[in-house]
Formats: sequence, structure tokens, C-alpha cells
Amino acid sequence: MLKPSRPLPQVKSGSILIILWALSLLPLQVMAEMSSDNANLIAQGRRIYQEGILTSGAELTGSRTGNVDLKGAQAACINCHRHSGMGSVEGDILIPPITGNYLFNPDKIQVSTMDPRSGKKFNQTHPAYTEGSLAAAIATGTNNAGQKMQTLMPNYPLGKQDMTALSAYLKQLSTNWSLGVDAETIHLATVITPEVDPERRKAFLDTLQKAVIQKNGSTLTSSSLRGRHHMASAADLVLGTERKWVLHIWELQGASDTWTAQLNEKLKAQPVFTLLSGLSESTWEPVHNFCESNHIPCWFPSTPVPVTTQSFYSLYFSKGVILEADVLAQTLIEKHQVKRVVQIHRNDAVSSAAAKHLSESLTKVGISTENRIIKEGETVSAESVVNVSNDDVVMFWLRDNDLVNLDKVAPPEVNALYFSGELTGDGQSIQKAWQAKAHLIYPYELPEKRQSNLTNFHAWLKSKKLPLVDEPLQAEAFFAVEFLTETLSEMLDNIYRDFLVERAESMLSRSDTVKSEQQVRERQMRGKTGASILQKSTSIYPRLGLGVKQRFASKGAYLMHFDKDGKLVTESDWIVP
Repeated sequence: MLKPSRPLPQVKSGSILIILWALSLLPLQVMAEMSSDNANLIAQGRRIYQEGILTSGAELTGSRTGNVDLKGAQAACINCHRHSGMGSVEGDILIPPITGNYLFNPDKIQVSTMDPRSGKKFNQTHPAYTEGSLAAAIATGTNNAGQKMQTLMPNYPLGKQDMTALSAYLKQLSTNWSLGVDAETIHLATVITPEVDPERRKAFLDTLQKAVIQKNGSTLTSSSLRGRHHMASAADLVLGTERKWVLHIWELQGASDTWTAQLNEKLKAQPVFTLLSGLSESTWEPVHNFCESNHIPCWFPSTPVPVTTQSFYSLYFSKGVILEADVLAQTLIEKHQVKRVVQIHRNDAVSSAAAKHLSESLTKVGISTENRIIKEGETVSAESVVNVSNDDVVMFWLRDNDLVNLDKVAPPEVNALYFSGELTGDGQSIQKAWQAKAHLIYPYELPEKRQSNLTNFHAWLKSKKLPLVDEPLQAEAFFAVEFLTETLSEMLDNIYRDFLVERAESMLSRSDTVKSEQQVRERQMRGKTGASILQKSTSIYPRLGLGVKQRFASKGAYLMHFDKDGKLVTESDWIVP
């Protein structure tokens, strides 16, 4: 046993002064070893919690009422209590928090969320746990207040070493605010990639910054003496948990393989809690990977080609052009008679990714594809659509500035022409002569309902004297701010990155419903007609929703065509591939 080099002073036994003084006398190497031992213990506890692997390497086992046995990953705590340890609410089922603050810190005010489905049950108080009392509760299913826990909670007969490791992990889990957060401020960043058109960049930043300024203008922090408070929840005001936002603009430069280093430098200079929205017209993969590796939420960026592999921290509106490729593939496969698809696209990250994905999907079912690439400096010409037949389908993965050149080209005699709504918006750049056989893959709400849903957004633009430059882009930026405001408000003082993602999963569908009901009540109070019609969404998308591990909020698209007057008309139901 290590001994200090000098005798301990005569201080009352058990005094914290003895502990602090004794620790200060230990060599730095010993302190490092103690820190390393604790880190190893926490790592072992993390494996139990997240993977269901005990300190011995054996699988965690548990049993529920009714002799339902669980083992390994199925038995892991994370399945119910989530990454953050903050639990969840699913219907009538309440999974309480099990973090350090909620289990071991009885002196701190513990209010985990204002989720209206939980009522007061979610925030019940209990005596502080010890490692022993927690082990007993986990083994028997009875908490330290003598109450039986949920029948869904398995009983785990953990040994002392495993319990020590799990307790060490839980004691540090979601106990301190995430980086970028203090008592009065949350630092956020938005990322803009270098190829973005200057006009779109300005429209995006103007919308995002005005929305953040408005949010801050209605925020009452704990030290504010006066000011208008938006009263998102009464608990915000009572507990003083609201914070001002500081938005940092992270504009990337150069080639995409340098972006990760740029982002890491920016994060080192200014830690941020989350990336708020974001804008790209090329690849988003380096930003996505940066967020995943640094455990930073990426909050609904506007990007036409998001990363579609499984992730935790990155939340998107949709799969962009990859979704459109899936919708088209499903449509063409169901038609049976299609033998070949000709894809016309630029050699850029977005349209190339869409064309590649569609080719792979169609090749699997025997439909051939041919890619015709428009090189840099070239324009769409008659050569792009030569040698096509009546049996062919042509898909244009092109933006508005390319489609305007089609007025110089006669439309080919083909089975059908398809265009991307993600790249062209409402398709108004499609030339009149081409509209007869043109079909638009349309990932947004139908035009009339879309305008109704965005009534408040358009009124907001007008009030801020902002021009409508790009409706999908500006509506997405506005929605990202609004939804982050609601989510943080409900999280109260539990400002943890993992919890933010988990609350988004739970809140997104409910958020739109609540907003729609509020708008209906407002219309009724004003005596407006149609006040009884409940809108499905308050965004540019018809349906937004996330489930556990889902990362794409809008999951489908319509197929549209043009009538003789050039008006878009729907030709399909909402297609979810």
C-alpha cells in the first residue's frame, strides 16, 4: 500500500481535507495510474451498458416476468435507457433516467423532460442509490423506495466486479452539459461547403440568422431581469433553463478531402453543441463523418445527397436524390415493360451518386442503363438524346441552369422523361415542349397543400423583409431552427448531445401535430374559413417523423406531370420505396 512521505496532519477522521491533502502528496505517475484504472472501469461498464458484455467477456443475461430470457446485446441497458441514459416514453410505457445525476445525486433538482405523455411520473424523486442498493434493485426489480419497477425491466444477477464497473459508467453518464454549453449559452455552428451558389448561400444565411435572432429575442435566461418569454414550457421559466444561442458560420474551402481537418480546427477553436442546418450542393460525407466521430448532432442540413449508411448523430430531411432514385426504380420495375433507362447527368458528386444508385437498383432486375455525362463547359444538346427509342426511359439528373438549354433541343420520342424535384424544385425550368412527356419525382407536399402548410413561414419572411429565393432551402432552414427550439425547451437543463438526438426521434411527428392544432385554433379565433381542417405538416414535406434509429424524416415522394396549362398534377399516391 502506498504511503505519503509525511505523516498526515491531525484532522478529524473522515474529513475531506485528509483525502485532498493525501492525494496531493501522491506522485504524478500514481495519479495517472489511478486515472487510467478509473477509465478502464468506465470502459468495462460501457460494454455492459451498450453491448451486454460482462467484465469477464461473457454475455450479460437477464430475465423478465414470464420467464423471458435475454442475453448479450438483447439484454444491454441501452436498448431501453438509450445512449444518453435519459430513458424514454413510448405510449404508456415509461423508461426512467438512470444517469449519475438521477441515481446518485439526490440534492440536485431532477426534472428530465416536459414530455406531455409522461406527466409527473417521469420526474419522480427517490432516495440516492449506492452501489449496493442499485445492485439489489437490478437483481430483484424493486427500487430503493420499495416500489416494483416496470415488468419490462429485466432482473440482472450481476457480480460485484460487474456492478462496480456498471456503477462507474452510470455515475459519469450524462452528468455534465455537453461541450459548447454553459449556464446561459449554447454554441451552435452551421457548415457551408465551397461550391454553393452565392445567391442560395445568402438566402440560407439570411433565413437562418434571422430565425436565430428571433429565437434569442424571445429567450429569458436565468440572469435576465426582463424581456419577452415565449413560454414554450412553464418549467423553462421556473427552472431557468433557457439559454441564448450563439451561431457560428463555418465556411469550408478547397477540396473535400481537406474539409475534415478544417472542421477539426474550427471545433478546437470553438466547441459547439450541435451543427444547426447546413448547406451543400456536393458531397456531405466529410461533414457527416466529422459529426459521427466527434459525437456532434448534425441537425437537418440541406444537402441533396446525404450519407445513407447507419449513423447515430446525423439527422436529415430525406435521402435526397438517393430517395428519388429508389422511387423511380420501384416505379419502373412495377411497369415491367421498361428495358432500358438512359441517364443524362453532370459529372458531379450529386447527380453521379444518383445515377450510380439507380443503375445498381435496375441492373439487379435486368433493366439496363446507359449514362451520358455532360462534361464541364458543355451544355445539354441534341447529342445528349440521340439514339433513344420509344421503349426507352430518359432520366435527367440536372439542375435548372442546365434544363433551360432544352429549349434548343427537340424532345425525343421515348416512353417517358423523368426529372428530379430535388434538383429542379417545382420543375418550372422544364421547357413547355418537353412537358407533355415529362414526369417529376416530387419529394415535397403537393403544391396547394404545400402553400397552406407554409402560410406562417411566408408571413414570417414578409415580416423580416426577406425575399423568397429558394422555398425548399429557406423553409428547411426555418424549420431546423423552430424544431431545435422546441426540442431544447423540452429537454430543460439536460443539455446532452445524445439526449438531443433521442428527443428528436420522439418529438418530430408530435411536433407537427401540435403546431397544426395551434394553427387551427388561431384560424378559428380569427374566424377564417377552413379552420377545422388539420394540416398534416407545418413544413415543406407532407410527413415528417423519426423512430428509434431512423435518420431520414421524410421517406417518400409523389410522381407529378404537367397539364396543358403547365400546372403540376399528381399521378401517384405518396410512394415510400
